[in-house]
Amino acid sequence: MALMLEKVLHADEAALLWIRARRKPLLVQLMRSFTKMGDGSTWFMVGLFSWAAGRTDCMLHLVFAVSLGSGLAAVLKRVCRRPRPNAAIEGFEALAKNPDQFSFPSGHTATAVAVAFSMAGLGSGMALAAGLVAACVSCSRIYLGAHYPLDVVAGAFIGMVAGVSANLALPV
Repeated sequence: MALMLEKVLHADEAALLWIRARRKPLLVQLMRSFTKMGDGSTWFMVGLFSWAAGRTDCMLHLVFAVSLGSGLAAVLKRVCRRPRPNAAIEGFEALAKNPDQFSFPSGHTATAVAVAFSMAGLGSGMALAAGLVAACVSCSRIYLGAHYPLDVVAGAFIGMVAGVSANLALPV
């Protein structure tokens, strides 16, 4: 089992390094914008606009999904304690500011995917936009070197669970 985990983590690092070797300056700027979209301030503003537009259901689903997704990701980060790529790979430089020292799972991804799934469950017109933002945020975390690909996959799974949980727990 340990050998299999070692192989998976080695492939994960190799994929990240392959992506890093193909970075382009214009894409770096674009990906930095996408990463900013995944910050808490974005979700706060979306919730505020939903509330102001009379879509209390969207706001409640968003708050539930974001709280659960980011909370689960934060707990798992403390349990797994996987170092960020820039701390684990000699000479590696992340092109995004890391909000904490642990990498697994991606909190940005968990939160963005949680929002997308919760909005999809509402049949909201925001679902497609939220899904696109989630995909862009997720890709940006790898591209900028803040996370390994496996961190983002795990974050997406957590986000899916959180978003679906919001839809099951809250009335439409």
